[in-house]
Amino acid sequence: MAVGKNKRISKGKKGGKKKAVDPFAKKDWYDIKAPSVFNTRNIGKTLVSRTQGTRIASEGLKHRVFEVSLADLQTDEDQAYRKIRLRAEDIQGKNVLTNFWGMDFTTDKLRSLVRKWQTLIEAHVDVKTTDNDTLRMFCIAFTKRRPNQNVFIRKVKILKAPKFDLGKLMEVHGDYSKEDIGARVDRPAEDTPMEGEQQEIVGA
Repeated sequence: MAVGKNKRISKGKKGGKKKAVDPFAKKDWYDIKAPSVFNTRNIGKTLVSRTQGTRIASEGLKHRVFEVSLADLQTDEDQAYRKIRLRAEDIQGKNVLTNFWGMDFTTDKLRSLVRKWQTLIEAHVDVKTTDNDTLRMFCIAFTKRRPNQNVFIRKVKILKAPKFDLGKLMEVHGDYSKEDIGARVDRPAEDTPMEGEQQEIVGA
Protein backbone atom coordinates (compact mmCIF):
# COMPACT_ATOMS: atom_id res chain seq x y z
CA MET A 1 0.00 0.00 0.00
CA ALA A 2 1.31 3.42 -0.83
CA VAL A 3 2.33 5.67 2.03
CA GLY A 4 0.15 8.51 0.86
CA LYS A 5 -2.95 6.31 0.87
CA ASN A 6 -2.58 5.07 4.45
CA LYS A 7 -4.46 7.47 6.70
CA ARG A 8 -2.86 6.02 9.84
CA ILE A 9 0.60 7.06 8.74
CA SER A 10 0.86 10.82 9.23
CA LYS A 11 2.97 12.63 6.73
CA GLY A 12 4.98 15.55 8.03
CA LYS A 13 4.02 18.99 6.72
CA LYS A 14 6.56 21.11 4.96
CA GLY A 15 7.81 23.98 7.07
CA GLY A 16 6.89 24.89 10.62
CA LYS A 17 4.16 27.11 11.99
CA LYS A 18 4.43 30.71 10.80
CA LYS A 19 5.08 33.35 13.41
CA ALA A 20 2.34 35.91 13.92
CA VAL A 21 3.91 39.20 12.81
CA ASP A 22 2.44 42.48 13.96
CA PRO A 23 1.91 44.61 10.81
CA PHE A 24 2.39 47.80 12.81
CA ALA A 25 5.87 46.75 13.92
CA LYS A 26 7.33 47.83 10.56
CA LYS A 27 5.52 51.16 10.43
CA ASP A 28 6.29 54.60 11.81
CA TRP A 29 3.93 57.28 13.08
CA TYR A 30 4.09 60.87 11.83
CA ASP A 31 2.38 64.00 13.18
CA ILE A 32 0.07 65.88 10.80
CA LYS A 33 0.53 69.66 10.90
CA ALA A 34 -2.14 72.05 9.62
CA PRO A 35 -1.28 75.48 8.10
CA SER A 36 -0.93 78.47 10.42
CA VAL A 37 -4.24 79.99 9.27
CA PHE A 38 -6.02 77.52 11.55
CA ASN A 39 -6.11 77.73 15.34
CA THR A 40 -5.31 74.04 15.87
CA ARG A 41 -2.02 72.96 14.28
CA ASN A 42 -1.77 69.32 15.44
CA ILE A 43 -4.68 67.53 13.80
CA GLY A 44 -3.66 63.89 14.23
CA LYS A 45 -1.21 61.18 13.30
CA THR A 46 -0.66 58.98 10.26
CA LEU A 47 1.50 55.92 9.73
CA VAL A 48 3.60 54.66 6.87
CA SER A 49 5.86 51.67 6.24
CA ARG A 50 9.50 52.24 7.16
CA THR A 51 12.12 52.88 4.54
CA GLN A 52 13.19 49.58 2.97
CA GLY A 53 15.59 49.57 0.05
CA THR A 54 14.29 51.90 -2.64
CA ARG A 55 10.96 52.43 -0.90
CA ILE A 56 11.35 55.67 1.04
CA ALA A 57 8.83 56.38 3.79
CA SER A 58 8.58 60.11 3.06
CA GLU A 59 7.63 59.44 -0.56
CA GLY A 60 4.74 57.27 0.61
CA LEU A 61 3.42 60.13 2.73
CA LYS A 62 3.53 62.86 0.12
CA HIS A 63 0.27 63.85 -1.55
CA ARG A 64 -1.84 62.07 1.03
CA VAL A 65 -5.14 63.89 1.55
CA PHE A 66 -6.60 64.27 5.04
CA GLU A 67 -10.18 65.35 5.74
CA VAL A 68 -10.70 67.35 8.93
CA SER A 69 -13.73 69.11 10.34
CA LEU A 70 -13.39 72.89 10.48
CA ALA A 71 -14.87 72.75 13.98
CA ASP A 72 -11.73 70.91 15.14
CA LEU A 73 -9.39 73.25 13.28
CA GLN A 74 -10.98 76.46 14.59
CA THR A 75 -12.37 75.10 17.90
CA ASP A 76 -15.81 76.35 16.85
CA GLU A 77 -18.74 73.92 16.92
CA ASP A 78 -20.81 76.16 14.63
CA GLN A 79 -18.44 75.28 11.76
CA ALA A 80 -18.92 71.52 12.11
CA TYR A 81 -20.75 71.26 8.76
CA ARG A 82 -17.61 72.29 6.81
CA LYS A 83 -15.00 69.66 5.92
CA ILE A 84 -11.49 70.87 5.09
CA ARG A 85 -9.22 68.76 2.91
CA LEU A 86 -5.47 69.06 3.56
CA ARG A 87 -2.80 67.49 1.35
CA ALA A 88 0.65 66.44 2.54
CA GLU A 89 3.24 68.55 0.72
CA ASP A 90 6.51 67.93 2.61
CA ILE A 91 7.99 65.78 5.38
CA GLN A 92 10.28 67.35 7.99
CA GLY A 93 11.50 64.87 10.57
CA LYS A 94 8.38 63.28 12.03
CA ASN A 95 6.10 66.12 10.93
CA VAL A 96 3.88 66.05 7.83
CA LEU A 97 3.36 69.60 6.53
CA THR A 98 0.01 70.01 4.80
CA ASN A 99 -1.65 72.67 2.68
CA PHE A 100 -5.24 73.53 1.79
CA TRP A 101 -6.66 71.17 -0.83
CA GLY A 102 -10.40 71.81 -0.75
CA MET A 103 -13.57 72.33 1.26
CA ASP A 104 -16.93 70.59 1.24
CA PHE A 105 -20.21 70.51 3.15
CA THR A 106 -21.43 67.54 5.14
CA THR A 107 -24.30 65.60 3.59
CA ASP A 108 -26.75 66.36 6.41
CA LYS A 109 -26.12 70.10 6.05
CA LEU A 110 -26.83 70.01 2.31
CA ARG A 111 -30.05 68.06 2.88
CA SER A 112 -31.21 70.47 5.57
CA LEU A 113 -30.86 73.49 3.25
CA VAL A 114 -33.43 72.21 0.76
CA ARG A 115 -36.92 73.63 1.37
CA LYS A 116 -40.29 73.19 -0.30
CA TRP A 117 -41.58 75.95 -2.56
CA GLN A 118 -38.06 77.29 -3.10
CA THR A 119 -35.90 76.85 -6.18
CA LEU A 120 -32.33 75.54 -5.78
CA ILE A 121 -29.78 77.33 -7.97
CA GLU A 122 -26.35 75.74 -8.50
CA ALA A 123 -23.36 77.29 -10.26
CA HIS A 124 -19.59 77.02 -10.38
CA VAL A 125 -16.83 79.42 -11.33
CA ASP A 126 -13.05 79.12 -11.76
CA VAL A 127 -11.01 81.61 -9.73
CA LYS A 128 -7.27 82.29 -9.87
CA THR A 129 -5.63 83.40 -6.62
CA THR A 130 -2.69 85.77 -6.19
CA ASP A 131 -0.34 82.84 -5.49
CA ASN A 132 -1.24 81.24 -8.87
CA ASP A 133 -3.65 78.63 -7.54
CA THR A 134 -6.74 77.95 -9.63
CA LEU A 135 -9.83 77.13 -7.60
CA ARG A 136 -13.20 75.92 -8.79
CA MET A 137 -15.89 77.19 -6.45
CA PHE A 138 -19.30 75.49 -6.39
CA CYS A 139 -22.07 77.75 -5.13
CA ILE A 140 -25.67 77.06 -4.18
CA ALA A 141 -28.48 79.53 -3.62
CA PHE A 142 -32.19 79.42 -2.89
CA THR A 143 -34.93 81.72 -4.10
CA LYS A 144 -36.93 83.57 -1.49
CA ARG A 145 -40.36 82.20 -0.77
CA ARG A 146 -42.96 84.77 -1.77
CA PRO A 147 -45.59 85.58 0.87
CA ASN A 148 -48.42 85.41 -1.71
CA GLN A 149 -47.29 82.15 -3.27
CA ASN A 150 -50.15 79.66 -3.82
CA VAL A 151 -52.87 81.67 -2.09
CA PHE A 152 -56.50 80.64 -2.65
CA ILE A 153 -59.90 81.91 -1.49
CA ARG A 154 -61.22 78.75 0.14
CA LYS A 155 -64.72 79.82 1.20
CA VAL A 156 -67.06 82.83 0.94
CA LYS A 157 -70.02 83.60 3.18
CA ILE A 158 -72.38 86.62 3.17
CA LEU A 159 -72.77 87.81 6.73
CA LYS A 160 -75.12 90.73 6.07
CA ALA A 161 -77.11 91.43 2.88
CA PRO A 162 -78.83 94.73 1.95
CA LYS A 163 -82.58 95.06 1.49
CA PHE A 164 -84.03 93.48 -1.64
CA ASP A 165 -83.85 95.84 -4.62
CA LEU A 166 -85.45 94.65 -7.85
CA GLY A 167 -83.57 97.22 -9.91
CA LYS A 168 -80.19 95.94 -8.75
CA LEU A 169 -81.29 92.36 -9.34
CA MET A 170 -82.26 93.19 -12.92
CA GLU A 171 -78.86 94.87 -13.41
CA VAL A 172 -77.22 91.64 -12.40
CA HIS A 173 -79.32 89.51 -14.75
CA GLY A 174 -79.63 91.96 -17.65
CA ASP A 175 -82.54 92.27 -20.14
CA TYR A 176 -84.11 88.95 -21.19
CA SER A 177 -86.58 90.54 -23.68
CA LYS A 178 -83.95 90.83 -26.40
CA GLU A 179 -82.97 87.18 -26.27
CA ASP A 180 -83.94 84.97 -29.24
CA ILE A 181 -85.96 82.28 -27.54
CA GLY A 182 -86.63 80.30 -30.74
CA ALA A 183 -86.61 80.26 -34.55
CA ARG A 184 -89.09 78.99 -37.16
CA VAL A 185 -88.13 75.61 -38.55
CA ASP A 186 -89.46 74.55 -41.96
CA ARG A 187 -90.78 71.05 -42.31
CA PRO A 188 -88.77 68.85 -44.72
CA ALA A 189 -90.42 68.23 -48.13
CA GLU A 190 -90.43 64.44 -47.76
CA ASP A 191 -92.43 64.70 -44.57
CA THR A 192 -95.16 66.87 -46.20
CA PRO A 193 -98.22 64.73 -47.34
CA MET A 194 -99.17 65.07 -51.03
CA GLU A 195 -102.66 65.99 -52.22
CA GLY A 196 -105.07 63.04 -52.39
CA GLU A 197 -103.02 60.96 -49.96
CA GLN A 198 -104.60 59.96 -46.73
CA GLN A 199 -102.35 60.45 -43.77
CA GLU A 200 -102.10 57.34 -41.69
CA ILE A 201 -102.99 58.00 -38.14
CA VAL A 202 -100.84 56.13 -35.69
CA GLY A 203 -102.86 54.09 -33.23
CA ALA A 204 -106.05 54.14 -35.28
